[in-house]
Amino acid sequence: MKRLIRIPEDAELPLIGLVQLGVVDRGTNLLQLRPITTCNLNCVFCSTDSGKFSKCRVSDYMIDLDYFLDGLKEIIKFKGKGIHAHIDTVGEPLTYPMFIDLISRLSEIEEFETVAFETNGTLLTEEIIDELNEVGLTRINLSVHSLDDELAKKLTSFKDYNVSRIIELIGYVTNTPIELTLTPVWIPGMNDEEICKIIEFAKSTIKNKRFPILGIQKYEAHKFGRKPKGIKPISWWKFYRKLEGWEKQFKIKLRLSPKDFEVEKRRGLPRIFERGEKVKVEIKASGWLKNEMIGIAKDRCMTVVNCNANPGEILKVKILENKHNLYIAR
Repeated sequence: MKRLIRIPEDAELPLIGLVQLGVVDRGTNLLQLRPITTCNLNCVFCSTDSGKFSKCRVSDYMIDLDYFLDGLKEIIKFKGKGIHAHIDTVGEPLTYPMFIDLISRLSEIEEFETVAFETNGTLLTEEIIDELNEVGLTRINLSVHSLDDELAKKLTSFKDYNVSRIIELIGYVTNTPIELTLTPVWIPGMNDEEICKIIEFAKSTIKNKRFPILGIQKYEAHKFGRKPKGIKPISWWKFYRKLEGWEKQFKIKLRLSPKDFEVEKRRGLPRIFERGEKVKVEIKASGWLKNEMIGIAKDRCMTVVNCNANPGEILKVKILENKHNLYIAR
């Protein structure tokens, strides 16, 4: 059973440094926002082993809204204007209790050009869509992997998954100013035919003015993610060749680049620690996975592996990874 660790308003946990929580800046004008890690589904291909029946995760996290926004303001000052807020948690963003308030307050920040989020759609309702429209949401990225009920239930491990209901909600969104991008994960050998159906459905249903209507994702087998039995990931070369074939078949652009979502390179937050550097850190909380803890040093969080220390302890660690200010130490 996973613990839910709440990050309160008076916490002293920096928002930068963890891949699963806080803010991720990959050197572009898009900030990945992750105020929560929980999920209501247990997809068989989930790269982050999210959901109630996770085998690898031992902790989930939820950050207080005011604390999250206060920390975000400092990051925004550095990044400047014309940036994009993208809520793409390692679970389902709509499990965040203050989600509508979060979208509302992000939309009020003048530096944000757009505010978007990823969702599996199962927690959406017409009322929530109306509220999101009222508070200024720009786009929904909706992960629909099959238009067949039985296969959708199998892929999501959710017996109540209802394709007809998801289609109703898609239709509802298309009648609002909110743009909609369907983002199915193509799992070769499991939903090949369904991807074709989703392409046809998107073409006939979604009429965006600004962003692509489809963003097909490649299935990846991650070390701590779920791996459907008998399914192997394909190379990126084969993935793009398949997209090229579908482009010709359905006469639609599917090979996308960051520019299609108005994402461009921009200076990233300063990297504080170098690989191989030895640092003293204060242990603050349990880690995401077994034998991990969260430590802090110099206004950065880091994942400390092979560690079972108690909060408050000071340890000397060695930095193993530092890309994009995502720190892993031992």
